[in-house]
Amino acid sequence: MTVSSRPVRRTNRERRFDLRTTALFFVFVAILLVGAAALVRAAAHMVESRPLWIGSLAVVGLAGACLGGSRWRRFSAARYARRAAEALEEAAERASESLESTRTPTAAATVTTPVAPACAGDGFAPEPALGTDPTLVLDPEETTTVVVDPPVVYVDYAELDADAFEQAVADLCARDACQGVEVVGGACDLGADVVAVAPDGRRIVIQCKRYGEDNKVGSQDLQRFGGTCFTVHEADVAALVTTSDFTAPALEYAEQCGIVCVNGAELQAWCDGTGPSPWDLVAVDA
Repeated sequence: MTVSSRPVRRTNRERRFDLRTTALFFVFVAILLVGAAALVRAAAHMVESRPLWIGSLAVVGLAGACLGGSRWRRFSAARYARRAAEALEEAAERASESLESTRTPTAAATVTTPVAPACAGDGFAPEPALGTDPTLVLDPEETTTVVVDPPVVYVDYAELDADAFEQAVADLCARDACQGVEVVGGACDLGADVVAVAPDGRRIVIQCKRYGEDNKVGSQDLQRFGGTCFTVHEADVAALVTTSDFTAPALEYAEQCGIVCVNGAELQAWCDGTGPSPWDLVAVDA
């Protein structure tokens, strides 16, 4: 069956000349030219009248353009870096997939050695029958337990600030099985920086002095601490820990009052585990 097609009428779509539109276009172009000329004239007048101000605006404009260009370059560099990272990640995934596809399981090689038959009466265990799973039984008396000591971490206490030094001393107390370890140092601490309870139940009060090598702890520091450690804080063990050393009068006062003095070397030995803790230096009252 044939279908008759309707003839298509061709229309001439060429635009005809419009005098009104052409006139409006030229008027618009003339307005633009006049406006541009006015802007150029105003700019020239401003340059003549205020050259410093125009120069400042030019410098600010150049700086803004340079800053925008640098930010655009930085943004482009970050975008390229991100694309490169994505490409590397995709290549790594493809490489891992190819390796997994080419990897084939290998059977473990077994070596069979002739074994002489043994009798149960000779002190040997009978050979297990085929098809059974032999189990190795270890003698409990022959087993040994290997205890690995934790690694010793060296801490340079002289490089710490006051708060970090107090926290480091508190960490040493917690490491040595003290309970209720707390850092209480501050403006109104009344001489106590770290408080804890020793493994034997005694109350420990520690004052921390992070001093330089040339600045020793004097007797005045010991006197202030000695006036509050026992009466206010009810300490069973009072210790003053410093990164430097003590003067002779300070040591004499501490011995009279029963305050434990720990200098920088003794502190490092305590940290390394080669020296005693402050509460180990005080005898337990019977």
